[in-house]
Amino acid sequence: MLAAALAVPPVLAGVLALAARTARGPLSEWVWADARQQLPRLSLALMALMLALAANVGVSTMVGSFRATFIGWLDQRLVAEAYVTARDEAEAAALRDWLEPRVDAILPVWRSEVAVDGQPALIYGTADHASYRDHWPLLAADAGAWDRLAAGAGVLVNEQLARRADLWPGAMVDLPGAGAFAVVGVYSDYGNPRGQVMLGIETFLAAYPDAPRLQHALRVDPDAVPDLLAGIQDRFGIPPTLMSDQASAKALSLAIFERTFTVTRALNVLTLSVAALALLATLATLSGLRRVQLAPLWALGLTRARLSALDLGCTLALAGLTALLAVPVGVLLAQVLLAVINVQAFGWRLPLVAFPADWARLVGWALLAAFAAAALPALRFLRRPQGDLLRVFAAGGG
Repeated sequence: MLAAALAVPPVLAGVLALAARTARGPLSEWVWADARQQLPRLSLALMALMLALAANVGVSTMVGSFRATFIGWLDQRLVAEAYVTARDEAEAAALRDWLEPRVDAILPVWRSEVAVDGQPALIYGTADHASYRDHWPLLAADAGAWDRLAAGAGVLVNEQLARRADLWPGAMVDLPGAGAFAVVGVYSDYGNPRGQVMLGIETFLAAYPDAPRLQHALRVDPDAVPDLLAGIQDRFGIPPTLMSDQASAKALSLAIFERTFTVTRALNVLTLSVAALALLATLATLSGLRRVQLAPLWALGLTRARLSALDLGCTLALAGLTALLAVPVGVLLAQVLLAVINVQAFGWRLPLVAFPADWARLVGWALLAAFAAAALPALRFLRRPQGDLLRVFAAGGG
């Protein structure tokens, strides 16, 4: 990003030179020539604006990509209509017997904690059901992966474990207590730092007979979920904290996600505000010099209002060009965050999702910040007494 910021002044100088060559009329030629003359003095402020906007575009694109991917992933992973956890094994067995005629399917969420490739991991027993075959988000898989999983001839691992231990389809993984298995697929598992392995339920029960069998995912008509959960509570006294429906689980996950990234919105405002203050400070410092440069044009007949508007427009043009340069830099930053930094930090890679409307909004905020910074010096020039402009010539004549 620093290299991109350093490239802003020469790129803008080239654009202004091209504009000057195509300008028509002396005033238009002066405007572009004056912009080129001001560029060296404004370069630091414009680079700050570029860095702030590029950072905003990059971070907002990363967060937006994460959110879009996370929502799609939740829709795939939380496919069961209800989830319930028993308090002990006896209650769990009675619960399964009671649920059997009342639901379409009871999917066990049973797991055991082991070390895989020297790292803590969770092994899940997975039933052979269409809920997994049709919805589970596989990133890479061999042919017949689900059939091999159900037959106990292979396992699925999450992306984190696959990247850390290089366990992609075709590799072999040793599961303590279960033996060696071929990796037949890799699935996405956002928000979880730990490794996970999915093993066929029969193979899982044979290898880990002491694993708790308390958690269950239930496939049932969505309209029947409230009555079902109420019936479970009446029959078994299971507290609401151990039961949830699909909508509540998704809402809770999204609420946690939104709270996690709330700070990014504040950072967007802060960085643009700092860039605007830098631009304001630069323009305020140059206001005395601008009086000397604009006084001859006023003497030639241009009103202070028009000169103020031209000066303001020139600053906004430079800010707009800088913003256009910042957008692709920000998108490149987002790609680095998603494909490199995110993988190194969390173990999963996210796809880049484009958000043109958000980028346009950020550019609009950047231009608004530039306008606010440039408006004050322009307004001061507009209100400057004519005597101040005349004294420019008196000082020059002296």
